[in-house]
Amino acid sequence: MPNKKVKNIMREILSDNWYTLNKYTFEYQRPDGSWETQQREAYDRGNGAAILLYNTKKGSVVLTKQFRMPTYVNGNDDGMMIEVCAGLLDGDDPADCVRKETEEETGYKISNVKKVMQTYMSPGSVTEILYLFVGEYDESMKVSEGGGAENETENIEVLELDFEKAMDMITTGDINDSKTIMLLQYAKLNALV
Repeated sequence: MPNKKVKNIMREILSDNWYTLNKYTFEYQRPDGSWETQQREAYDRGNGAAILLYNTKKGSVVLTKQFRMPTYVNGNDDGMMIEVCAGLLDGDDPADCVRKETEEETGYKISNVKKVMQTYMSPGSVTEILYLFVGEYDESMKVSEGGGAENETENIEVLELDFEKAMDMITTGDINDSKTIMLLQYAKLNALV
């Protein structure tokens, strides 16, 4: 690793049930030159990709709605989240991943996708890099009802929303997922819809 202020990294696996929770013990060089031992836990769930589907002519976007247990146990009364289509790479190229996830989750078979950014969503505790895309859709691309892969217990509801309504839902708190907010704001700033 290129950072010369970090050395003697040791990793201990704390859990390897759903994904992997690691505990790292390492030495970090302070600004005064001295070394201190630090410990951090990092959750490794793999990298992912997400996409905002938009339709310029209709002025609409396609989002998903599903139950998210971590939000439910942290103050989200019903645990339901409105989000852009997303999934883990599972060894796929990010663009291939969003194409596959789009068809599984929303029922749209798209081919043209554009990567607009990549981000660490929670760099203090999660290793995941999330690749963010946009892609235009129309009704001719609809090949199924979507809803997610049968074996993934996702139970996804597909939402087609007016773009301005979706933007308003950020303000009202009805959309509070960071990747979704980032992609909606990207669409607004770049006049996609």
